[in-house]
Amino acid sequence: MTRTPEDLLDFTCSALDGVRAGAPLVQCITNSVVVNVTANALLALGASAAMVDIPAEAGPFARVASGLLLNLGTPTAEQREAMLEAVAAANDAGTPWVLDPVAVGSLPVRTPLGHTLRDLRPTVVRGNASEIIAVAGSGAGGRGVDASDGVDAAVPAARSLAERTGGVVAVSGPVDVVTDGRDLVRIANGDALLTRITGGGCALGAVMAAFAAVDADRFATTVAAITVYTVAAELAAERASGPGSFQAAFLDALAAVDAGTVRSRAALS
Repeated sequence: MTRTPEDLLDFTCSALDGVRAGAPLVQCITNSVVVNVTANALLALGASAAMVDIPAEAGPFARVASGLLLNLGTPTAEQREAMLEAVAAANDAGTPWVLDPVAVGSLPVRTPLGHTLRDLRPTVVRGNASEIIAVAGSGAGGRGVDASDGVDAAVPAARSLAERTGGVVAVSGPVDVVTDGRDLVRIANGDALLTRITGGGCALGAVMAAFAAVDADRFATTVAAITVYTVAAELAAERASGPGSFQAAFLDALAAVDAGTVRSRAALS
């Protein structure tokens, strides 16, 4: 059944309350640059983080975690092994997991890893336009972590990728796009300061995993995660004088944002 923007907004407000009530535990196998930012974003929102990212621990923990994030930003050999172990356990246990294919495209280690993980059917794939095109097998990626393609250019690849994985694909940009291969929604919230701090996108992947833990409708939970996150960014930007003050204000905004604020600001279409 197609969900309208109004339906999704109602769901978002309920899901935000669900995250805070349930305090989902998100296992993060993520890059070394953003570990602190990611953990703090989850804690501010009302979830919690566990950076369990070594073999022999990653799999058992994925069975008991509420959600799992795999971020390919700094994929060491040990992390790569842990990711495959965690995915096998998550798929067996029904733990939702998010793949963030950072800089997948032309780089020789993370690109085949991204394709391998893609074929293991992630619950959600989240990336910028160039990363989504590349992980779908439709292009060569961007300039490292920076996109060289626009969001609209990635929509066909996102739809194809969602159909291939049976999951949800989120394309980040000035206007975010979420699709499950059938439905598609655009979210026009956020602020450019999110792109001026380390981990602005990476932490969003962890937030998506937290929201995925509270409801089986992962299209709706992905929309909800992005909406809450980007509305909080707008609130933080109104208080900030630059990237440094924005980062602190953003954590405060994630902690303070409520259903009423989301309902008044959300721009879904």
